[in-house]
Amino acid sequence: MTAIKHALQRDIFTPNDERLLSIVNVCKAGKKKRNCFLCATVTTERPVQVNVVKVKKSDKGDFYKRQTAWALRDLAVVDAKDAVKDNPEFDLHFDKVYKWVASSTVEKNTFISCIWKLNQRYLRKKIDFINVSSQLLEESVPSGENQSVAGGDEEAVDEYQELNAREEQDIEIMMEGCEYAISNAEAFAEKLSRELQVLDGANIQSIMASEKQVNILMKLLDEALKEVDQIELKLSSYEEMLQSVKEQMDQISESNHLIHLSNTNNVKLLSEIEFLVNHMDLAKGHIKALQEGDLTSSRGIEACTNAADALLQCMNVALRPGHDMLHAVKQQQQRFSDLREQFARRLASHLNSVFVQQLTQTLLRLYNRSHSLSVPGHDQSSTLAQHSVELTLPNHHPFHRDLLRYAKLMEWLKNTDYGKYEGLTKNYMDYLSRLYEREIKDFFEVAKIKMTGTTREGKKFATLPRKESAVKQETESLHGSSGKLTGSTSSLNKLSVQSSGNRRSQSSSLLDMGNMSASDLDVADRTKFDKIFEQVLSELEPLCLAEQDFISKFFKLQQHQSISGTASEVEEMDGGALVRSYTSGVPQTISSEKDMIRQMMTKIFRCIEPELNNLIALGDKIDSFNSLYMLVKMSHHVWTAQNVDPASFLSTTLGNVLVTVKRNFDKCISNQMKQMDEVKISKKSKVGILPFVAEFEEFAALAESIFKNAERRGDLDKAYIKLIRAVFVSVEKVANESQKTPRDVVMMENFHHIFATLSRLKISCLEAEKKEAKQKYTDHLQSYVIYSLGQPLEKLNHFFEGVEARVAQGVREEEVSYQLAFNKQELRKVIKEYPGKEVKKGLDNLYKKVDKHLCEEENLLQVVWHSMQDEFIRQYKHFEGLIARCYPGSGITMEFTIQDILDYCSSIAQSH
Repeated sequence: MTAIKHALQRDIFTPNDERLLSIVNVCKAGKKKRNCFLCATVTTERPVQVNVVKVKKSDKGDFYKRQTAWALRDLAVVDAKDAVKDNPEFDLHFDKVYKWVASSTVEKNTFISCIWKLNQRYLRKKIDFINVSSQLLEESVPSGENQSVAGGDEEAVDEYQELNAREEQDIEIMMEGCEYAISNAEAFAEKLSRELQVLDGANIQSIMASEKQVNILMKLLDEALKEVDQIELKLSSYEEMLQSVKEQMDQISESNHLIHLSNTNNVKLLSEIEFLVNHMDLAKGHIKALQEGDLTSSRGIEACTNAADALLQCMNVALRPGHDMLHAVKQQQQRFSDLREQFARRLASHLNSVFVQQLTQTLLRLYNRSHSLSVPGHDQSSTLAQHSVELTLPNHHPFHRDLLRYAKLMEWLKNTDYGKYEGLTKNYMDYLSRLYEREIKDFFEVAKIKMTGTTREGKKFATLPRKESAVKQETESLHGSSGKLTGSTSSLNKLSVQSSGNRRSQSSSLLDMGNMSASDLDVADRTKFDKIFEQVLSELEPLCLAEQDFISKFFKLQQHQSISGTASEVEEMDGGALVRSYTSGVPQTISSEKDMIRQMMTKIFRCIEPELNNLIALGDKIDSFNSLYMLVKMSHHVWTAQNVDPASFLSTTLGNVLVTVKRNFDKCISNQMKQMDEVKISKKSKVGILPFVAEFEEFAALAESIFKNAERRGDLDKAYIKLIRAVFVSVEKVANESQKTPRDVVMMENFHHIFATLSRLKISCLEAEKKEAKQKYTDHLQSYVIYSLGQPLEKLNHFFEGVEARVAQGVREEEVSYQLAFNKQELRKVIKEYPGKEVKKGLDNLYKKVDKHLCEEENLLQVVWHSMQDEFIRQYKHFEGLIARCYPGSGITMEFTIQDILDYCSSIAQSH
């Protein structure tokens, strides 16, 4: 190993100005390759660079080459694998982990020890040595050869120090004075040794000669020690004198500290008193406003609002530790609680009175209306008609405007006394639900009267005295109540809708639905219903939105928050549970306040959805086509409401009603399809245009006018597909069952009518059905023409069929005339049997037959007759072609020409 080390130093590192300090023979872990050497080196020039170099034998094996070098500062971790047991494996973590296996554990330990010493001496960044014995990091491992090689190098690492410039100059001068200093180093060393002995002797003689001076120096030192002792005695006396001064200064310092502490406490006490006075003192004006403030005037409400806010600030002040133990603070807090309770009670009582007053005024108005209807001798029908002129709902804006003045006080009540806030909320819902129920039911009664055009009969008005007494009694009970309303709300009597004798049946479909058919329905009545239904929705929508906006502002329900209470309670409401949960004053999480607004709206307007459903049922009963108007209008209003707030009460309610309207629409379509399937046609008369085909035209025209630019166009398109398929099936069914009218005529006329209808209305979703209807019409027209025309020249047809059969058997066309049965004489005999007069007579009989089959309303006679004319001419041309090919040069022709055929057909058509 020593020889290798010297060879590496000579061949590789000396040319690079490097010194080799340690070497280890290694190979890569897990791979069977030739061994290489890891060398620890330092540069001979400053600044010193420490490297780990990988050296490998060349491929020829006669010299070593430098393969890879890593700077020691890039080494992060040295992992010896095991600090207790001998293990030749170790890892070096540079930019990546290099795994090595040393040829022996001793070499590995020596190399790691050298790395540790180089790290300690030259690097600021310390390398992490893991799984390395602590003894190994303190001293190198002595072991024979390794001690002489590695140990010597390690000592050189520790003791080596470069010469400075002056020392180098002196050595050069000394070596120049001796010529053989380089050629004979031993002689030069002996010379230096002799000179060193001479110098040592001279030094000893010089020391012995200076003994007298040493004695004088020792005597001076003794005198100096005595002076030091005297100084120490003086310092001790000074220290005793300063000790008494220190005690006096300590007493003064303690006295100053007590004075400072007293001043600090006084300042803090004054600050606490000022804090309590500033934050827990309520002005006399605020106290008077809370106790006696006028809650009816705007100025009084503003004063009460400011006083309530000031009281809330005093009650919510964040007291510092210990304040709650002061008797004065407790008294002030109790006073604030009493004021809060007193004002909350007074505010709740006043707002209840406002609610009662509003409901009372509405009930009195209804009472007066009922009273005017029940006055003896009064023209009841004219009075009712007068009331029904205006289909509008009362405007509650003045009531909302008056109550919104108390919005800040309601917010204060919500934050300070949730029990009373909750009571006001319940009372408001109770009062307003009664008020709106009466107004909305009265509004819907007027709408029903306008839809049906009926008036209340005498037996209907017989209930008015009872209604009058109920309204009067409830009004009186409200005047005597200042708290929660009690008793049940009596419902307004619903109007009984009856049809007059001259009106149509109250139900209809595409076919006969009872007394009258859909064609008898008055379009003006449908338009009237559409306007009334739109007006109903237009009146309800702003009413609900205004009330919801008012509830949100008045009851301060815009934000999400947690509320607290003192009792466990869950209140059930129509349409859902008003979620409240209180357990011994601990705040409980509630659903969002948007849900609470929706629940309040559901309680207040609980009658809207039933009344809308009743109105929808009435409209459907009057005319099932009204479901089309209702579907379009309701869809538009639902879409508008969802754009504003998809989760609002209005959106939810209208969405529920829209489901009912959609069911009625689907039911209308189903009934039409059912009645198509059940249609029966008279066996004694010709069919013509089927009723449900005409009714589909009416339905489609009406639907297109209603659903123009509608949001629910997709529902109509689906209904179109169902209806048109049912029409197609029913037409084919009737055509198959028809006895008097040929099947092709039924199919041709009805599909022509369907095609004309679809072409005129241009319904995009029925383009395929329009093409199918045209195809069916064309096919059955052609079929009927061929079937009805048949073979007007029957014998001539049979003759030429035989000619074509011979040609098909292989006889050449020009040789057919030589056949005995098909010679020229036989052809002339057949042609003579069909003179022009007979042909015209046959065509006239055919025209009369077609005229009996076709109906007048579709006006297809001329179309069919023209098609028969073309078919007849086609047969004529076919016969002429056969004559020209099979009997060339014979001069045989028909006794009538194509022009004769055109003249015959034209004269026959004009004569009829």
